Amino acid sequence: MIKFVKILLSPLVPVYYLVITFRNYLFDKNIFKSVKVSSKVISIGNITVGGSGKTPATISVINHIKQAGIKPGVLSRGYGRNSKGYQLVYKGSGEIMPVDRCGDEMYLVVDECNIPGAVSERRVEGCRKFLNDVDIQAIILDDAFQHRWIDRDLDIIMFDQRFLLKNAIAHHHLLPLGVMREPFSAIDRADIIVINRKFSPKAELSEKLMERMKTKKVFYGYYETTGIFDVKTHKSYKIDEFKGQKSLVVCGIARPYSFIKLLEEHSIDVKNKILFNDHKDYSVKEVQAVRKAFYDTNSYSVLTTQKDAVKLTNYSKELDDIDIYYVKIELKIEEEDKFKKELMKIFEQQTNN
Repeated sequence: MIKFVKILLSPLVPVYYLVITFRNYLFDKNIFKSVKVSSKVISIGNITVGGSGKTPATISVINHIKQAGIKPGVLSRGYGRNSKGYQLVYKGSGEIMPVDRCGDEMYLVVDECNIPGAVSERRVEGCRKFLNDVDIQAIILDDAFQHRWIDRDLDIIMFDQRFLLKNAIAHHHLLPLGVMREPFSAIDRADIIVINRKFSPKAELSEKLMERMKTKKVFYGYYETTGIFDVKTHKSYKIDEFKGQKSLVVCGIARPYSFIKLLEEHSIDVKNKILFNDHKDYSVKEVQAVRKAFYDTNSYSVLTTQKDAVKLTNYSKELDDIDIYYVKIELKIEEEDKFKKELMKIFEQQTNN
């Protein structure tokens, strides 16, 4: 059905292409002007729809910056939130705004990194208010590659390696036929490219893609599992402790393939699955469906992602009779020292000036 709808909408692809090409032309010619704010700005984004690993990359970049003694904050539009406008999610201490008001990814980042965070559809306005509210030296923009109204000191774009290896023409098409927000030529605007192989081995890309990326700093990233945690108590376990167990997999992420593959590689029985759309806004109805499926399948546990867990925590009472856990992963960068060096260059420029 989805493929049929995409084919039906395919005549809109040239229209979409013309709109984004003209918009980028206006920025490139400085007719539309990017606004600079009074801090360093690092953007982490992509040119595809979901599933490239922007949130783990955001956490990784923040941790590198913190280790260098620089105070970062994170700003995003807060996808999936039920609030509007600028919202200060966390000032670096005190309570974090409820996940439904700031979005799952924002909540996850500020909770994991313990740094100030804010959400705003308008990034320029959001950055200015954010800098007025908190004392930070750098703003990390989550999912802002297409948001060119704000000037950035460093542009990082993420690619899912599996996406790059696909040879289906439609898959590499622009929306609404394919999954690309922009054509591959948009790579020219990036400073750093991270190819996320997730849990898969490193693969060789086509000559055409390598040619497109040859002037950029290209790094490969991969996921490393740091453990499995109880959603309600946050007690940690080794993933091997779940080996051979029959689990009900519940997740609402863009591309669940890598998550399911990880569990299978650790010999966890994942035949029973409930897969929701990305950024699933859980309600009591879905939670009750999870409870029913858990008992109907006689599962030992429910396994979910960390992004889902920040929302399911709100239903600890409804899930008090179920063993539910989330898998925690980290993005690791190959040639990590070189990657850190590229990050720090923008701060060295500030010192030299």
